Amino acid sequence: MTVEVSAADRALLKAIVADRNSPQKHVWRAAVILATAEGCGTAEIMRRAGVSKPCVWRWQARFMAEGVAGLLRDKTRPPGTPPLPGATVERVVELTHQAPPGEATHWTGRAMAEAAGISLSAVQGIWKAHGLVPHRVRTFKLSRDPAFIAKLRDVIGLYLHPPMHAVVLSVDEKSQIQALERTQTGLPMKQGRCATVTHDDQRHGTTTLFAALNLLDGTVIGRCMQRHRHQEFLRFLNTIEAAVPAGKLVHAILDNYGTHKHPKVLAWLERHPRWTFHFVPTSCSWLNAVETFFAKLTRRRLRRGSFHSLVALQAAINRFVEEANEDPRPFVWTAEPEGIIEKVRRGYQAFRSLH
Repeated sequence: MTVEVSAADRALLKAIVADRNSPQKHVWRAAVILATAEGCGTAEIMRRAGVSKPCVWRWQARFMAEGVAGLLRDKTRPPGTPPLPGATVERVVELTHQAPPGEATHWTGRAMAEAAGISLSAVQGIWKAHGLVPHRVRTFKLSRDPAFIAKLRDVIGLYLHPPMHAVVLSVDEKSQIQALERTQTGLPMKQGRCATVTHDDQRHGTTTLFAALNLLDGTVIGRCMQRHRHQEFLRFLNTIEAAVPAGKLVHAILDNYGTHKHPKVLAWLERHPRWTFHFVPTSCSWLNAVETFFAKLTRRRLRRGSFHSLVALQAAINRFVEEANEDPRPFVWTAEPEGIIEKVRRGYQAFRSLH
């Protein structure tokens, strides 16, 4: 067989062989043609490319018919199993949108496979193709605050455009943090095995962390207290008042917990005219920036921790706050209020369509 390889094709084939990112099947196909162009016999080509004799002949013929592009294309083959009928696919999708039979709350792959008379892998393929995930559920809560839009714009305005010569603080408390001690010492992580902890624990009391996140520089003012009444909140406000430099206005973002609106707290607010409280809408704790710090504290210090006493828990929290303040990062809010308002409107429209 005579195979003519032009200079341009030879350069392209050599580039395919030299490219480390080329698929190996393209590399040995190019090697077959390059060896053929050098005048090598079939046995030598087989030795260089590590392929069989029919394979050498096949790709020589493909190159003669289609050139280099033919070496980079695989021949289409019929699937090993015939595709599912369209009616079966539509039935699986329709059943997925309906409640499952019996007392089950959602469809499982095996339950759907039994109901539709197909395999589990077929069900999984249909769900993936149509973006259906019946085993997952996400929680939500739409605010019913009549002043939702006004409060939302007020708080996000502080995030996006903080006032000059002022300190913007996100204030909240993480209550009922339990000092849990594992009943047995867990095993450390090693190759092939994750770390282990016992499923049960001993309780040594609870504490409440009052925290104020400075949005401009990312520092946190934190204080652990036994309870979270208005008395403790007033003590924490005094702690913040002492920490904020004189001459700075203080804008505090709070949720609607009753302690924050206690008459004695409001009286304290009147005695400190540089303070202004901004309340997030009802059921909108996600809008309070300090919640991100609480989530980080839970994930990185509390969830896997083991504390033999309440004092040990409070000491660990205080050390975590100190470490966070060693390398603080300013809080950056990116979501525009109009986008959030539009999502809430769509949520209420979905409610009305269901009812």
